[in-house]
Amino acid sequence: MSKRVKILIGMALGAVWAGVAIWLGPVWKHTGLVFALAMAGFCIGVPLMAMIGRLAQRRFFDDAIIDGQGLTGAAEIDARVLSNTVEQALLAVCIWPLAGLVLGSGTVLSLGGGFVLARLGFWIGYHVSPPLRAFGFAATFYPTVLAALLVLREGVQQAF
Repeated sequence: MSKRVKILIGMALGAVWAGVAIWLGPVWKHTGLVFALAMAGFCIGVPLMAMIGRLAQRRFFDDAIIDGQGLTGAAEIDARVLSNTVEQALLAVCIWPLAGLVLGSGTVLSLGGGFVLARLGFWIGYHVSPPLRAFGFAATFYPTVLAALLVLREGVQQAF
């Protein structure tokens, strides 16, 4: 199977993941928005903390990078995963609060829980085989995009 086919499969599964994440939102609809946003923020922070800690551990135990030298091998992969996770986290912080107001607090909880799992999938997939990271990327990115599109749809409907 070619790399592009693996990536497309991962993207398709990420799109399904996005639909499920948004669909599951109403399950937790009775959760307060402040708690939901705080929990979602925590869910963003957990993989960031794990990735930062793993990179620090790699630097400490590797003489070739302990003094801040350029990263190679698994440490470089971890740095790329961390960088992408920071990008995804910033996007989530920009989109999820309004999504919580418009789509409900349960949606934010669902997005947060999915974020943790998807980032783990991205991290593992990147180490196992770079094309496998496509699912983790898509499963993090697509739910936020879908939430943003639903918020925009609601805004347009309210405007007209």
